[in-house]
Amino acid sequence: APYKGYLGGSVLMNVLSAVFNIFSFSLLAPILKILFESGGSDYTLIPWSEVGIFDFSKVLNNAYYYTTLWIANSGAGHVLLILCLIFSGITLIKTSCYFGASAVMIPIRTGIVKDMRMQIYNKIISLPIGFFSQERKGDIIARMSGDVQEVENSITGTLDMLIKNPILIVCYFGTLIALSWKLTLFVILFAPLMLLLMSAIGRKLKAQSLEAQTLWSDTMSQVEETLGGLRIIKAFIAEKKMSARFNTVTDNMRIKNNRVAIRQASAHPVSEFLGTVMIAIVLWYGGWLILGDRATIDAPTFIYYMTILYSVIQPIKDLSKAAYSIPKGLASMERIDAILGAENTTKEKEQPSPLKTFEKSIRFEGVEFSYEDGRQVLKGIDLEIPKGRTIAIVGASGAGKSTLVDLIPRFYDPQQGSVTIDGTDIKDVSLKDLRSLMGNVNQDPILFNDTIFNNIAFGVENATREQVEAAAKIANAHDFIMEKEDGYETNIGDRGVKLSGGQRQRISIARAILKNPPILILDEATASLDTESERIVQDALDKLMSNRTTIAIAHRLSTVRNADEIIVMDEGRIVERGTHEELIARQRYYKKLYDMQSL
Repeated sequence: APYKGYLGGSVLMNVLSAVFNIFSFSLLAPILKILFESGGSDYTLIPWSEVGIFDFSKVLNNAYYYTTLWIANSGAGHVLLILCLIFSGITLIKTSCYFGASAVMIPIRTGIVKDMRMQIYNKIISLPIGFFSQERKGDIIARMSGDVQEVENSITGTLDMLIKNPILIVCYFGTLIALSWKLTLFVILFAPLMLLLMSAIGRKLKAQSLEAQTLWSDTMSQVEETLGGLRIIKAFIAEKKMSARFNTVTDNMRIKNNRVAIRQASAHPVSEFLGTVMIAIVLWYGGWLILGDRATIDAPTFIYYMTILYSVIQPIKDLSKAAYSIPKGLASMERIDAILGAENTTKEKEQPSPLKTFEKSIRFEGVEFSYEDGRQVLKGIDLEIPKGRTIAIVGASGAGKSTLVDLIPRFYDPQQGSVTIDGTDIKDVSLKDLRSLMGNVNQDPILFNDTIFNNIAFGVENATREQVEAAAKIANAHDFIMEKEDGYETNIGDRGVKLSGGQRQRISIARAILKNPPILILDEATASLDTESERIVQDALDKLMSNRTTIAIAHRLSTVRNADEIIVMDEGRIVERGTHEELIARQRYYKKLYDMQSL
């Protein structure tokens, strides 16, 4: 829709190009007649009152009549020069219109591709996290890169042909009918044969293209896996194994692409052969009409007819190429639509309840949760987290700790039960209001390939340098930042690769401090750090946690000794709760975990 104006301009330019092309070819017959002196006095003037709008043959007859008079008065050489200049002038206008028609299509082509990538990207960031547990990142990247590129090449790349060629075909066939309806009817008998052949091959091409794009996704997924696991690949001397896996995938893709490319390559020779057969048959039939006893068309008109007929073959060839290319693009469109059409299960109410502050408590009431594969993770969770308290959640891996915490910002929704904040079900408030109350610090700090300043200011609009520095100082990050050559303008690389683990964690803590949320979620924030880094980061966390409601997931039980309450989970249930001292005194599951870590 945003490109309707460009589309209209393309249609207009293509119509003008076709019209001027027809007129330029109409000059060929008198030029040939002058050169070969054919039929110099065979024409008599037909009264213009007897010439209809579509009586092409009568119009040409009168044009040839006036040409013969002009030759008689001015000489053949002079007339030939003038006709050649007119022919060149009309051709210049025609080619200018042709260029204009192609030029106005460029903004459509580039705009549609840009819009499509934006639609996919916006859809990706709007979908719930659960969607990506079922999809490979490499496959999604392949759809945004390879599939969109294929759509550009196969569909928008042929958009110009799809607009131009039908116009040319209609104009040329109209001219052919006006010149000789008998010859044209004879020609039309052969056109369906070509179209049926192209259609049959195109259907097979689409199926093969879909398989080829799937193999491309497998390739991108393996590249993404390799980049993420390069340290392990080298450590286990698995380079040859990974290379063999990659070779298998790429070889399968090569074989499939070969088949697709061979079918595409056959488009030109097949259409060329059919076009040549058509020309040969028309030459035979047209010659019979001229040479027969009851000739219905003269030689110059037949030459003009053959010129127009030959011109109409190229648009038909281009359409046959489109018949190959478009199915390949449609196969990619199906893969793109799988993302664009994905349902967002995290739905917001049309008129959500306001939630600007956190005053009382967070409550879980009868919460049950299962993943899409049917595995139940949370079973009958009842829990209240009062404002200002620090709650630690502990348990073995797979106990449901992270899933429980992920329900609070609505990364997932429970199948049964409810999660409320100050008595309001979080499903009834907007995601923006809900998540603005929360700050996250994860075990693996999620940073972006940007400056330190922009990473700290990531969640706050228009943050000042003073605010960012103040947050960094509280997070014990200011000193190491100032040691960098560019200070806060230092680029930290992909996922913060230029920083140490402790530095990355302190940057993520500074980001949470700057946001200043009333609810803080810590997901094993110090689990992957060495002792010295853990001490510095824990000091920063203590500053961050002061005067906030904190929910901390922890594997190291030593980090949660001072929590107001410890929630112990096992196989999706809360099995114990209390302070560290109370749980140790009970000599149950928590004490068992604690003793195992002490050993």
